[in-house]
Amino acid sequence: MTSDGPDAVLAQLGAAVDAAIPRSLAQAWQEHVAHAPVLVARQGIYSTHGRPFAYQLSYRGPGLHPELAREWGPLEHEQATDHVLGATFGRADLERVAHGRLLFVRCPRAHLVGDLAVPHRPDRLVIEVSATADVDAAALAGLRRLREEGFRIAIPAFADRPEQRRLLPHADFVKIDVRDLDVEGHPVVRVARSFGAMLVAEYVETADELRQARDLGFTLFQGNLIERAGVLDRTDDRPVGSDAGRQQGGRPFRP
Repeated sequence: MTSDGPDAVLAQLGAAVDAAIPRSLAQAWQEHVAHAPVLVARQGIYSTHGRPFAYQLSYRGPGLHPELAREWGPLEHEQATDHVLGATFGRADLERVAHGRLLFVRCPRAHLVGDLAVPHRPDRLVIEVSATADVDAAALAGLRRLREEGFRIAIPAFADRPEQRRLLPHADFVKIDVRDLDVEGHPVVRVARSFGAMLVAEYVETADELRQARDLGFTLFQGNLIERAGVLDRTDDRPVGSDAGRQQGGRPFRP
């Protein structure tokens, strides 16, 4: 039985993995990372006064169409999230992305339970629970830990499903797809705000949807009617810290 702590054991394991990778392969990967574009998509979340309140960040890469995300498995979601976090927080000049505002990043289960790290930036990062994440006891414990560390939590695509209701006590923001409001209406909105979370109307595409969301008491709005997602190129922004190197170069994203 070794007396080394978990960090030392992980460091030894990481060193063993690095040593097992052929030098030529490692060099080829580093050259690929150095020349590959580092992209991230950004879409504004706006207040009732028409001012940016926060930004939603999502994966973009050469040749990747966002629609393909529907076909991703857990590994692809984890890799995409690592890319977004690395491209955003692992590069210098964060404010070129944030402009002093909160940044929503959708995170799968591995990031919630601590299997994969998130940058310690609770002043900027909002942890948005991926719709594909299993909401079990470990995930709920992870959310409690993240909130204790100061992170804000968001629930996307809220439709009053049982697993989503379990998240409500931990949520600072609840997003509702406005395309569902004709069917769901007041009952789902009432449940969504039952623990005091701020409501975000997402996928706002038409003036009628925006008007209906306002009438139901939404105060934050996101969608193509207000602003389409743009793509930021972070390639020329200097990587910062060892975490950035691991996130950008430690595990390739393969859509």
